[in-house]
Amino acid sequence: MSERKPLFLHVPEPGCRPGDTPDFSDFVIPRAGEVRCPAIDAAPEDIRDMAFSIVRVLNKEGEAVGPWAGRLDSETLLHGLRHMMTLRSFDARMLQAQRQGKTSFYMQHLGEEAVSCAYRMALSDGDMNFPTYRQAGLLIAGGYSMTAMMNQIYSNASDPLKGRQLPVMYSSREHGFFSISGNLGTQFIQAVGWAMASAIAGDTKIASAWIGDGATAESDFHAAMVFASTYKAPVVLNVVNNQWAISTFQGLARGNAGTFAARGHGFGIPALRVDGNDYLAVHAVAAWAAERARSGLGPTLIEHVTYRAGGHSSSDDPSAYRAKGEATAWPLGDPIDRLKRHLVRLGVWSEERHAQAEAEILDEVRNCQKAAEKNGTLVSGPAPSPKDMFEDVYAEMPPHLARQRQEAGF
Repeated sequence: MSERKPLFLHVPEPGCRPGDTPDFSDFVIPRAGEVRCPAIDAAPEDIRDMAFSIVRVLNKEGEAVGPWAGRLDSETLLHGLRHMMTLRSFDARMLQAQRQGKTSFYMQHLGEEAVSCAYRMALSDGDMNFPTYRQAGLLIAGGYSMTAMMNQIYSNASDPLKGRQLPVMYSSREHGFFSISGNLGTQFIQAVGWAMASAIAGDTKIASAWIGDGATAESDFHAAMVFASTYKAPVVLNVVNNQWAISTFQGLARGNAGTFAARGHGFGIPALRVDGNDYLAVHAVAAWAAERARSGLGPTLIEHVTYRAGGHSSSDDPSAYRAKGEATAWPLGDPIDRLKRHLVRLGVWSEERHAQAEAEILDEVRNCQKAAEKNGTLVSGPAPSPKDMFEDVYAEMPPHLARQRQEAGF
């Protein structure tokens, strides 16, 4: 019997590392307008190919083309542009505040603004999102107070969550934003459960689950897929593939599946990929999937193909694992710039109006920041009271908590 060679493991490697020249030559991008738009009730097996392509609407010239185009008027698109610009300005101010020691931690959305801002406009009031820490655009596009968001970031006396959550882990039932979980992946199965409950109650509201490419390796992702598939829950399952987890590239979590969307095939769930830097495409695909859910046709898996242009968080240094200039080399471009060029082409926007809007938005964000900082920051001003830890735990406070609160002097 011949001697066998030692076993070995295959460890996937990204296309380039620090010191290399960014290279996306193997990233296949279909032409804008090339991918078909199937009927709402299309069977999963009839759209298998869509898990390996990318729905795109905006071409290089800023035109909206193809079967997914023409769903939003100019006024709505102008609002969408402002939402993305606001989120980017908000990010810049809060990251600066973190560097100044006014908060302990922050996470940007740089380069991913279209994903959450466009998606929110496809939902109805009462629908519930189960987000990760990079979907603050759902709140901004939904009209939530930026001052309230900053209060939460600063963990000050006006923090709506009373200092109980990490900064950027917002929560607002009224705005369809379920509490963010620091344990990645848990919100995916929770969204499916919420959607099942809505169906059991005979309601009309749907849920949206959110997860990053890295966290799809968690068991919660697969559990959610099983339940969503089995019970045809009215839920949209969103995977935001921004190419990088904390410091590992998306190939480690994806495995040999080819795409994250393709994972829907094993569960009989219709799956699509969308250009996450194309506001019009994200909205169109989100509206299509939401309508399927509302029509009793069950879940849809959407892979949003985008790029995390900044660090994973304020604690991260992406230069340690990414090639310099990789963000600018990303072939799908910048979502704000792409929508701006489209609106300029339509004749409803201009470079001058864009510069003016940037200044106006910056003033608005600064005013919200001043209002929030009057309520305190991490290092100055009033903070939530320790007595708050006893509140909002039970509908009616049980005797043992009342006793503990009294013993603590509150």
